[in-house]
Amino acid sequence: MNPATELSQSPLVRVDVHPEHIACVTLNRPAQLNAVSQALREQLIATLNALNQDPAVKAIVITGSGERAFCAGQDLAEAAALQAADIVPWLQSQRDMYQAVRNLDKPCVAALNGVTAGAGFQIAMCADWRIAHPDTRIGQPEVKAGLGSIVGTYLMSLHVGMNHNAQLSLSGDLINAQRGYEIGLITQLTQGDVRAEAVACAQALAQRPTTAFRETKRFMRALTQAGFDAAAHAGIAAQQACFEAGEPQAAMARFRK
Repeated sequence: MNPATELSQSPLVRVDVHPEHIACVTLNRPAQLNAVSQALREQLIATLNALNQDPAVKAIVITGSGERAFCAGQDLAEAAALQAADIVPWLQSQRDMYQAVRNLDKPCVAALNGVTAGAGFQIAMCADWRIAHPDTRIGQPEVKAGLGSIVGTYLMSLHVGMNHNAQLSLSGDLINAQRGYEIGLITQLTQGDVRAEAVACAQALAQRPTTAFRETKRFMRALTQAGFDAAAHAGIAAQQACFEAGEPQAAMARFRK
């Protein structure tokens, strides 16, 4: 049994292998709009690390289960239960999840099959390619949840200027993928099946010479690693301040009513 087949048994992160050695990684909490819990984080990190080391896997597609959401963000029930002492390990595990996507040496395509917000948006921003239907809602709603928009703001800065970044980070509003494509956050739009389009894109990228692709990705990662690490560090200080002020707790209580 190869690593991809073994990982396919995970309940929260499902792996299906498509033709031409494309592994489709599905965030599998549809009833919760595929929101990120600690268990999902851990399984996603382990899954991506294993697929990255598996020579039988040529490219990876990340998507969400169901038709409503790629990933609606952080699990609010989990976040609402956090205490001050939990902030550092919680954010470190979030950082490790994004890093696992960044660390992929193989093509990685995000198929945004529905709402893509917060932590889900940041997972997608760490992929090489983002494919979405024009009406898909995407964005960075952290401020509405009483959290500083730090890592997401940094990741957006790699793709858009300060004007668009401020609009999304400070308002917390979601935009449609059509607008995201126009400003540079979405790579490709489709009116068809985003998963099928993503698999086709991954298959095309997998045809590139493996070493050249890997070394290009490693250089691109090195160009942004210091900034990513700085943002992750700043995010810890920012969210500690927010939790000390009680703003996330109050916002999440309102959302869960």
